[in-house]
Amino acid sequence: MVRLAKKKKHHEDHVDETWLIPYADMLTLLLALFIVLFAMSEVDAQKFKQMASAFRNEFTSGTGVMEEQATIPTPDTNPIPKDTESIALSKEEQKQLEEAKKELEALEELQKKINSYIQSNKLTSSLQTQLTENGLLITILDNALFDSGSAIVKPGSREIGKKLSELLVTTPPRNIVIAGHTDNVPINKPDIQSNWELSAFRGINFMRVLLENPGLKPNQVSASGYGEYRPKADNKTAEGRAKNRRVEVLVLPNANLKSVK
Repeated sequence: MVRLAKKKKHHEDHVDETWLIPYADMLTLLLALFIVLFAMSEVDAQKFKQMASAFRNEFTSGTGVMEEQATIPTPDTNPIPKDTESIALSKEEQKQLEEAKKELEALEELQKKINSYIQSNKLTSSLQTQLTENGLLITILDNALFDSGSAIVKPGSREIGKKLSELLVTTPPRNIVIAGHTDNVPINKPDIQSNWELSAFRGINFMRVLLENPGLKPNQVSASGYGEYRPKADNKTAEGRAKNRRVEVLVLPNANLKSVK
């Protein structure tokens, strides 16, 4: 009887410590939570919600420790920009884009006027226009302005230059570049000894016709010659050579059209 009593007393003195296991798990989770919160340098509401959802999935037996309704700091909707120069640059780029769009519209309107003149005078086979990122390009084939191998504008073709000069007077004024081009057939005349000279003289002489209009200022207009070195077509065929013999008038924009996509 004494032994049984002692044995019974020994079992009653033993304390149940199974509650320590969930308690230790809880402490571990709380420690991990505080470490994560401490590591967060900036509050991201979306990430916070994702983390709360992950913790709620772990605590399936009850309410999560991080409910979505929990009070969190509201991010500043108007944060102070860290780089004010980049903001200023963006505004400047936006301004340049708006100016380029207006300039593009103005050149498109000018192109319509020139195309209307070309069609009404049945010059579509000799004059063409193209709006490029470098400006409005007007191409005049040489047979519309010059006799073969000549740099003198034909008297009957001076009207083309006169009409174009009227259309090229714009507000605000724009710079105009005139370039002469030839095929690769050699030329050797007393006054013109190379295609390079022929192209340059043609560009200069057509520029003079344009400048007869007092509305165009000499400081707006320039001329150059490229000879045979910037062909548009193959010089091996007669059609190709005819396309290469040309005068190009480029109306430069007052803004960078390359910014307009």
